[in-house]
Amino acid sequence: MDVGRCTHNTRSAPCHEWSMSTIEPGRYRHFKGKEYDVLGVARHSETLEEFVVYRKRYDDHSLWVRPVTMFVERVVRDGYSGPRFVKID
Repeated sequence: MDVGRCTHNTRSAPCHEWSMSTIEPGRYRHFKGKEYDVLGVARHSETLEEFVVYRKRYDDHSLWVRPVTMFVERVVRDGYSGPRFVKID
């Protein structure tokens, strides 16, 4: 992954190949099988780090956030190797 410096970021935080426009709202499946609705991407007010905002499609339907870098990373665990989340709708 190429991590550079953002030209729009006055705090010189790392940029990633993903931006607020590349993770689309919609239904996603976690590699463990449960489904979530991604509402969008938000930026931390101090660090400018981007977080995916999503809602569980089960139990209490609570809201969660996860750093974009973690949301899009590949997982190697218990015989699985692939993306943490996959867009399904």
